[in-house]
Amino acid sequence: MRKRSAELYQKALSLIPGGVNSPVRAFKSVGMEPLYIDHGKGSKIYDVDGNEYIDYVGSFGPLILGHAPAEIIETIKEYAEKGLSFGACHAQEVTFASLITKAFPSLNKVRLVNSGTEAVMSTLRLARGYTGKDIIIKFDGCYHGHADSMLVAAGSGVATLGIPGTPGIPQAHAHTTLSLPYNNIEAVKKAIAEHKNNIAAVIVEPIAGNMGVVLPQENFLQELRSITAENKILLIFDEVITGFRLCYGGAATYFGSSPDIICLGKIIGGGMPIGAFGGKKEIMDCIAPEGNIYQAGTLSGNPIAVAVGIKTLELLQNKDYRIIEQNTLYLTKEIEKRAHKKNVPIRINSIGSLFTVFYSHYPVYDYITAKESNPEHFKRTFKRLLDSGIFIPPSQFEASFLSFAHDQSDLEKTAAAYDHSFSE
Repeated sequence: MRKRSAELYQKALSLIPGGVNSPVRAFKSVGMEPLYIDHGKGSKIYDVDGNEYIDYVGSFGPLILGHAPAEIIETIKEYAEKGLSFGACHAQEVTFASLITKAFPSLNKVRLVNSGTEAVMSTLRLARGYTGKDIIIKFDGCYHGHADSMLVAAGSGVATLGIPGTPGIPQAHAHTTLSLPYNNIEAVKKAIAEHKNNIAAVIVEPIAGNMGVVLPQENFLQELRSITAENKILLIFDEVITGFRLCYGGAATYFGSSPDIICLGKIIGGGMPIGAFGGKKEIMDCIAPEGNIYQAGTLSGNPIAVAVGIKTLELLQNKDYRIIEQNTLYLTKEIEKRAHKKNVPIRINSIGSLFTVFYSHYPVYDYITAKESNPEHFKRTFKRLLDSGIFIPPSQFEASFLSFAHDQSDLEKTAAAYDHSFSE
């Protein structure tokens, strides 16, 4: 029973647009009303009705250490007692910037902001200002936050709700964004040939996580690096999801790539709202007050968020990422095995601690193939999993996340719940 959640939702509908503060939380694509969460601990969350769920949402990525780890809670208490915000510099910013730049060999300097969306928005302004060019290339189904120009053919909630575009964005914004098929290097070459002198940057999720998990095909990222460098176009990795999730560092470290700019968020705040973007010195030095490209934020580098970020990265330095990767592999193989026994057509894309189950006969390698996944199969599975105490993202077009807090018992219960859902 989720009576209290239902009551809160009805009240919220009269006070908040759609009753939610972020669209995917509304559970619209699965035909349900949203959960209201009371608290979380380790791999579990508990709703306001007292129901327990094994959590594979993890606040959509940042909670790689699980819910409310003791070291993080103690850090929050310690720094909250010192003050919530200063609007001035503090020593922790320097420590944090040092940790981030050391984790990514291609980063010389980093600027802290308040969210992944803000990191991308600021990065695009920087790219245009640095190059003196206007056009940004993105990829269909990749989601880079809700900045105007990035909602063209976007993933995440835009894909979940089936919104083809969104009102309120001037046509001029759309004209400065080219959206191309993910994993299609020939489309990139063609676009560069047609707009060669006016492309500021190519922005990409090195592992797409917002049309479900979609992996870069062999040499896609390497060829992107080569072709952008040849044409004096900046390459931007949006690592808001992948930063510190695949390894200590991110996809740039994992794949041995050297983008010009990297956008970060989620894990670097350990659950607190934060974002960052960084790159080569000659690019970053164009930002005010060093340069004349303006970017600012009253709460940027918030002392509590930064302190939690430092503690999170320090803890991750001592974690063996192979454990969480092996757990993900075990779970996905078990789900595949049980689906095949029940003749349920699925394809699972996974890497590190991310995975997505697509209800499809065919490989998923771009936005078009992701959208071929059967939405009714996903909807029914989501409901059965929730009733079995398993919480996955309420959208086919989102990644599921494991944390270091998930144990073998969690994985076995989850596999059994999928098995039960496949039976129906």
